[in-house]
Amino acid sequence: MKTLVFAGSTRQQSFNRRLAREAAAMAKAAGSEVTLLELAELDIPMYNADLEARGTPADVLRLKRLLWEHPAWIICSPEYNGSYTALLKNTIDWASSPVVGDPEWTDGVKPFRGKVVGILSASNGRLGGLRSQSHLAPLLLNLECWLAPRAYALAGAASAFDDQGTLTDAAHQSGVRGVVEQVLWAAKRLHGEPAV
Repeated sequence: MKTLVFAGSTRQQSFNRRLAREAAAMAKAAGSEVTLLELAELDIPMYNADLEARGTPADVLRLKRLLWEHPAWIICSPEYNGSYTALLKNTIDWASSPVVGDPEWTDGVKPFRGKVVGILSASNGRLGGLRSQSHLAPLLLNLECWLAPRAYALAGAASAFDDQGTLTDAAHQSGVRGVVEQVLWAAKRLHGEPAV
């Protein structure tokens, strides 16, 4: 099972990037082939239909292919002003926009359809980014993703990781692992691999 893990942040000390690394390690330990995507490594501008009309950026095409090739996803969503980040929305907007004249990507939903997605979030606040999850979920459902029933919001994130970026609390580890395992379990069933 191929699993794509990414965070909706490019901040150097992002809690959600740390959480993504932890989730990726757990998925790999569970036997998945994992791609940890750093959105900062993609050269994707703010979405603009006039810009798109001049040609879809090469890294958007790369993003579409990465999303399409991975049946299982883990998204770590920061919370800004009670919702998900502009970076995450922009990434999804580009990835879901049809590429006119390209037979592979004329269907904007193709990179999303049928993907099994687990949502995690981390915040220093008491809700752990839970409101960002509640806004992100309908967006992914609209794009025909399957959402794992389990999600996990990591509160008090500033003290949740050690100096190596590892979660120190067993309850946090269990919460994240539960989402990862559920995503892998469901993706195996939906995408035809025998589940154990």
